[in-house]
Amino acid sequence: QVQLVESGGGLVQPGGSLRLSCAASGINFSSYKMAWYRQAPGKQRELVAVITSGGTTNYADSVKGRFIISRDNRKNTVDLQMNSLRPDDTAVYYCNAVHEVVTWLTYWGQGTQVTVSS
Repeated sequence: QVQLVESGGGLVQPGGSLRLSCAASGINFSSYKMAWYRQAPGKQRELVAVITSGGTTNYADSVKGRFIISRDNRKNTVDLQMNSLRPDDTAVYYCNAVHEVVTWLTYWGQGTQVTVSS
């Protein structure tokens, strides 16, 4: 059974930081591209950051220079360090796993709420 379990969300003031973590089980983690998406109320889900099995990263323009995605293939975790948070970063953040070769093998976590407000 595949599980992606996010943690680390919460309420933070503008300019603050949060670190999200996603723990994966039931998959060969090192064979998957891992990503963080987010969905704000009334908006479509959007890609925030992605890290390939080889460690290559890519970011949405809106978070470049503020967010850092990383992975630990020994612990089967992917983290998202979020700095200089803004109110428009408020959203539910989802962990996503896509197999690098068999791309229909795609999994989602349940999401964790991040609220940036004073």
